Amino acid sequence: MNRNYALYAIAGAAAATFLIFGLWPFFDSLSFYEDVADFPPYNAHFLHDVGAFQIGLGAVLVCALIWPRDALLVALLGTGVAAAFHFAAHVQDEGGDAGQTVSLGLLAVLLLGGAVWQWTRTRGGPGAASE
Repeated sequence: MNRNYALYAIAGAAAATFLIFGLWPFFDSLSFYEDVADFPPYNAHFLHDVGAFQIGLGAVLVCALIWPRDALLVALLGTGVAAAFHFAAHVQDEGGDAGQTVSLGLLAVLLLGGAVWQWTRTRGGPGAASE
């Protein structure tokens, strides 16, 4: 078996697993709790946070498969996705104080904005590097 094919298969399978076990608790925490994570007490917000970070891990792997030579873009996009879902969990669950929620939203904007900046910088967009 070609080593690259095997590595891409491992990354793809792991990405799918992280995304499934991230999206499920994020969007249906009670079902996830009842079927997979029956560790009392049930805490919807905690499961939403767990889902957000699992989604971020899956996003990192998907991005690495798409852009294998741009670690900064992969890192910014993957962590930006996780931060955006974490922010959404705090908004949805009204978790934490307002300052915490605003800080999470700002972090998501900065990371995703950094990803856009890296994308345009390295792919011929406005302000692209002339290397």
